[in-house]
Amino acid sequence: MTNYPEQYEQLQKLVAKLMMEAPGTLGGFRHLHKESQAEGALSTKTKELMALAISIAGHCDSCIAYHVHDALKAGAARKEILETIGVAIMMGGGPALMYGCDALEALDQFEAKGRAA
Repeated sequence: MTNYPEQYEQLQKLVAKLMMEAPGTLGGFRHLHKESQAEGALSTKTKELMALAISIAGHCDSCIAYHVHDALKAGAARKEILETIGVAIMMGGGPALMYGCDALEALDQFEAKGRAA
């Protein structure tokens, strides 16, 4: 079973390393991420929930680690994340169900660690 808080921390280190190795590309992606998740007509929390749903439907474990963490950090409640998982499963079918289970495990782990630090 994946330890999602540890995976999140490891990914943070790898992204920082990649930023050092490819600053142009990662700088561009960092800007895109910052601007796309900024408060606007949609709240950052809503955008993180959308990103989580896409992560589940797109079958990306690493993305699930990031977006469960960031949804919690943006103030998402457990029930909101569970409903997001449900929408992702509806859109992604059986494979998304399996990744939805991963997202639930990530949620449980991050909450056990005191939400998103």
